Amino acid sequence: MTVNTGAALPDFEMWFQKAPCGYLIADDAGHLETANDTFLRWSGYALTDLQGLKVQDLMPIGDQILYSTHCIPQLDIAGAVSELAVDIIGADGNRRPALLSAARFPASGQRAACVGIIIFSAHERRLFEKDLVSALRAAEESESRRASAEKELHRLALHDRLTGLLNRAGLESKLDQLLATRDEHGRTLAVLYVDLDHFKAVNDSLGHAAGDRLLVAVAARIKASARTTSTVARLSGDEFIVVDSFTSQKAATSQAEGLLATLRAPLLLEGLEIVVSASIGVAMAAKEADTMDELIRRADIALYRAKASGRNQWELHRPAEADPTVDRLRTIGELRSGISEGALRVYYQPRVDLRSGTASGVESLVRWQHPTRGLLPPSEFIGMAEDSGLVRPLGAWVLDETLRQAEHWSQQCPTVQSLQYAVNLSARQLNDPELARMVEEALKVRSVDPGRLLLEITETALMTNPEAALASLNDLKDLGVGLAVDDFGTGYSSLTYLKKFPVDELKIDRSFIAGLGLDAGDAAIVASCIDLAHAVGLRAVAEGVETLEQVQMLKGMGCDLAQGYHFSQPLPALLLKPWLDENAAHNGCPDPE
Repeated sequence: MTVNTGAALPDFEMWFQKAPCGYLIADDAGHLETANDTFLRWSGYALTDLQGLKVQDLMPIGDQILYSTHCIPQLDIAGAVSELAVDIIGADGNRRPALLSAARFPASGQRAACVGIIIFSAHERRLFEKDLVSALRAAEESESRRASAEKELHRLALHDRLTGLLNRAGLESKLDQLLATRDEHGRTLAVLYVDLDHFKAVNDSLGHAAGDRLLVAVAARIKASARTTSTVARLSGDEFIVVDSFTSQKAATSQAEGLLATLRAPLLLEGLEIVVSASIGVAMAAKEADTMDELIRRADIALYRAKASGRNQWELHRPAEADPTVDRLRTIGELRSGISEGALRVYYQPRVDLRSGTASGVESLVRWQHPTRGLLPPSEFIGMAEDSGLVRPLGAWVLDETLRQAEHWSQQCPTVQSLQYAVNLSARQLNDPELARMVEEALKVRSVDPGRLLLEITETALMTNPEAALASLNDLKDLGVGLAVDDFGTGYSSLTYLKKFPVDELKIDRSFIAGLGLDAGDAAIVASCIDLAHAVGLRAVAEGVETLEQVQMLKGMGCDLAQGYHFSQPLPALLLKPWLDENAAHNGCPDPE
């Protein structure tokens, strides 16, 4: 019998021949009619060898009896038999273990009844089962690894990689649990906001690797010092959060004091003994159930006050306490509007030649006419202008307004054409690559001689990045303007750089001038600063002069110029003219615009 593939099943013959197991077809009496290539290769027989035989003829006597007494009756009754273990004797006479399955197909139409027999090599079946089991185990292991990986990813998402503490997301994930404990056993939820003092100095001096090791050590100390019920998290940088429920405010602040004491213990870092201090803000949950974000915000307000009060301490948030961050943002917005809407004012403080007693120039000092707080001195807004970047437009306005006034006075009063105008530059302005171009254009617009403009830069700003500062100063000097080192004596100037900087004068800081006549040390410092200035060919200027005794001592030391309330407070342009008249230096100048 040949396999009739039929037009409808063009691939049946190939499927039959290439099947992974042996297929045999016998007539209803059990005589073999055909076998597929798989069985022929496995058994070693040719198809002609098999035709006419019964399948049990290929078995040893024991299996023949089994087939005749079990399989044939089963086929007659049930029509099928499944996976009977037998041996098949191959053409070479060797027994081949196999699993035999068979099914009886009754006659249908013109097709006679037949029996389909499947022979599966027991060895290959065992290999298949082994592979199947291995595949199953691999799948189970893969699932286990996937679950483990997911668990680890979940842990990493909620924990800080450096310290192993909860991160912000991890803290938020425990929000419900933490808030649920607020009233447990009469306790109140509290947040302790911990921020290291001067951590940036460690990073800058010892490197970020050392800074990371410090953070790890600090995290371990906070974790060890906190109670077992506490939740400890690292928010960012050197900021940590401790959340717990306390029976009273005193219990919460005692925890803060304990943290401070633990952190103060010295630790060894890069061979150096480092003493760590921190500031802590404490906030207690109110009865009306604050959110965790609100608690953290209030703890941050208290932390801000702890740092402003000198650091290395804790502060408890007061319910009516304003948020300095919100106030600062509001003030920055008002300042931005003030710059564009003309709310700034320039006041001028005379600079007096101590030899002649006449005014040689003025220093421009900015004021802000605040809509509700009145006229504000620079100490109220320059710091936030510097931090926010507003110092650039603010500084540009002060420079332009000073040069505008200088141009006006020069046109109306030739006798003031030698008056020099000093304008302060901030550290951010000094690092602005457009600074020299901005100054050059301002001078051109106002037609003012560059030599009448003196730009003052603090010693600290110069020494933050002396190489960059030197490049900026050289660009400015090329314009022909004068340059001064302001607040001299408060920074850490290198004499090497001081010689390199193309400056014209040193302004001795007012803190030393205040001690003249009172402190011999301050007098010695002032005298040394004056001698140093003269030694390198610079003018010596004293600022903050308030008494006649200070004037006399400065004259005796050979100081060149001075300014301060002894001569005049900072004056608006309208009041400067009367002062100049009284000073008998520049009479007849018209009123300013």
